[in-house]
Amino acid sequence: MKTIEIKRRGKFSRGVETLKGNTVRAGRMKYVSTLLSRCWSGTPLMGMKTVENTREIKRTQISISGMHCASCASLISKALQKTQGVKSVNVNYAAAKASVEFDEKKTDEKKIIEVIKSRGYSALVGVDHEHESLVREREIIELRNLLVFAAALSLPAFLLGMFLMEFPYRSLLLFLLATPVQFIAGRGFYLGALSALKNRTASMDTLIAIGTSAAYFYSIAFLFGLVEEQYFETAAVLITLVILGKYLEARAKGRTSQAIRKLMGLAPKHAIVIRAGREMKVPISEVRVGDIVLVKPGEKIPVDGIVLEGKSAVDESMITGESVPADKSKGMKVVGASINKNGVLRIKAMKIGKDTVLSQIVKLVEEAQGSRADIQRFADAISAVFVPVVVAIAILSLAVWIMLGQTFSFALLTAVSVLVIACPCALGLATPTAIMVGTGIGAQRGILIKNAETLENMHKINALIFDKTGTITEGKMNVTDFVPLEGAHDATALSLAYSVEANSEHPLADAIVNYAKGEGAKKQKTSSFRAVPGHGVEAMVGKERVYIGKPKGTHAKGKIVSLIARLEGEGKTVMVLEKNGKPSAVIGVADVIRKTSRAAVAELQKLGISSWMITGDNKRTAAAIARLAGIKNVFAQVLPKDKAEYVKKLQKKGMKVAMVGDGINDAPALAQADIGIAMGGGTDVAIETGSVIIMRNDPLDVPRAIKLGRATINKIRQNMFWALVYNVVGIPIAAGVLYPSFGILLSPIIAGGAMALSSVSVVGNSLLLGREKL
Repeated sequence: MKTIEIKRRGKFSRGVETLKGNTVRAGRMKYVSTLLSRCWSGTPLMGMKTVENTREIKRTQISISGMHCASCASLISKALQKTQGVKSVNVNYAAAKASVEFDEKKTDEKKIIEVIKSRGYSALVGVDHEHESLVREREIIELRNLLVFAAALSLPAFLLGMFLMEFPYRSLLLFLLATPVQFIAGRGFYLGALSALKNRTASMDTLIAIGTSAAYFYSIAFLFGLVEEQYFETAAVLITLVILGKYLEARAKGRTSQAIRKLMGLAPKHAIVIRAGREMKVPISEVRVGDIVLVKPGEKIPVDGIVLEGKSAVDESMITGESVPADKSKGMKVVGASINKNGVLRIKAMKIGKDTVLSQIVKLVEEAQGSRADIQRFADAISAVFVPVVVAIAILSLAVWIMLGQTFSFALLTAVSVLVIACPCALGLATPTAIMVGTGIGAQRGILIKNAETLENMHKINALIFDKTGTITEGKMNVTDFVPLEGAHDATALSLAYSVEANSEHPLADAIVNYAKGEGAKKQKTSSFRAVPGHGVEAMVGKERVYIGKPKGTHAKGKIVSLIARLEGEGKTVMVLEKNGKPSAVIGVADVIRKTSRAAVAELQKLGISSWMITGDNKRTAAAIARLAGIKNVFAQVLPKDKAEYVKKLQKKGMKVAMVGDGINDAPALAQADIGIAMGGGTDVAIETGSVIIMRNDPLDVPRAIKLGRATINKIRQNMFWALVYNVVGIPIAAGVLYPSFGILLSPIIAGGAMALSSVSVVGNSLLLGREKL
């Protein structure tokens, strides 16, 4: 049975359709059609409720503490998947979170928490960033203290065991030094192994517990004279090295979520509100919608709102990535966490708390960081059998060396080395750490990526379609040419145009009025104003009859002909200003291209991506704009409802297509495309449908987003490669395959050190994404 689900979780959420658990593009199309119908009928988008034909599906985020390795994440995932009512689960070891979709009629969040706790872990519904930060800090402090404790005992044990062979009571001292390390510092490994055993599985803790226990208890036998060698220092140093690795890993993992913490840190903690005529400083949590908020120079704006009084320049770079401050005055919108640079502003609070743009961005980044890439399934499949296979190899190594005539202690060392060099965590961290860093970098640079699937598909894109209006162009008409004809005075002609068009509400009139104001033209009184349908407008300015509109047949001679032809050839809308029936000036108006459009197309070409432009304009205008932007392929005279069909045409040719747009009529095409890229200044519908959001409306951010996606996938592949190579090469060497031919045998201590650094190297490689030039 097919289940259609439409979700509304804030400004940047999106709808999906699930068919036997698989997300398909059709869900986006149905979602778009629902949004469009509501929008065109005048129904507000905000507050849209979940629509289900059979059941209520809910998604929740769970914060989990106590996971020691990727096997723990796999254990929790399997337990939740078996829970009745749970539809999908993604447990992210790197982020210490689980994203769970479930049927509210069959289970609830309380039951999900109980299942996680029954497996020996702590869990909390939702994402409390302050609590999460405290938990992570506490974990790092505990690991640091444990490391100091273990190192203080294992270092003298190492020196005594390796170099001071004739030291008095050497064996007894080694026992006294190693025992606290084994059972106090190593307590967590035993608890983890026991928890895994209860759940009929095994984890990295199992490997460490078995390996170090084998060395420790073999050494106990030495104390009683049952064997000839001891390995107390080996067991102690191994545990210390593993704790060192966990400590470094915890610190590195903390850096992968820096983007979220930085975003959260942008929000001010207090606001000045005006109530009953008095200024009151209150915690941000006490600000209500409709409150009048006072923001002084240098302060952060605490809410999303509208300016009631004052003028100022506002730095919105922390939200949009745009470095140039935006001028704000009465009636203009402001965004919470942006910085008021100079003037005093009185702002009416329109959105607070979780409804602000900042909170929605944080939520979007959280969901993206917790999402699952397809490539992760490969790592999960390996992790599921990793520990049992390693234990089997260790036992086989022990047996083979004994059969080949080596001593039991020699065979035991190879088995221990196999157990401690194996690292499932490196595989488990390979994908999620790269995704966390990649999406975080994007958010900091004004590029919001909704999920791991989008990042993963970025490198496949080879064709990109730009909508023209508001994407390639600025989306508003501007006067590009004002050419007085012979005998006409510049200032006089512009004054006449200003005076007449000031009476009109047409976008072309707005362009002329704005241009005239900018040039300092004077406005005169008019009378007898009227619109000439399909042609233009006319009015009396004093004793002069003035017409502004389309060129007439009477203009088909003289200098004016070539001027009109040239402007129209450049894709501009041409109007003629007449005074008393005589042409006085020619006006060219166009939706000018954005300053960075041409550079963006050039960058895409360098990336091997062909660019297309789609527009409802006529072919001549479309060709002119495309030429200015450097785009060779154009779809012109396309009706809004047909845009998605043109995306399909390219897809049928085998192309992987990205669509960039900003309007309601772009939404179906955004949904149809392999990747939909919505300009952040566009409509809610476009933003809902796009899988990437460009916050600062800069076309150059489109190739930057694709570069980021490619860089992230490269990091994932590098991480997977090195994690696999490490285990595939390291485990056989630890088992002693090189010993017969080359005399090379890996000691357990070296194996333990290699294991400790393997996970850190994967996380560190992911963090190098921050150095990528986009």
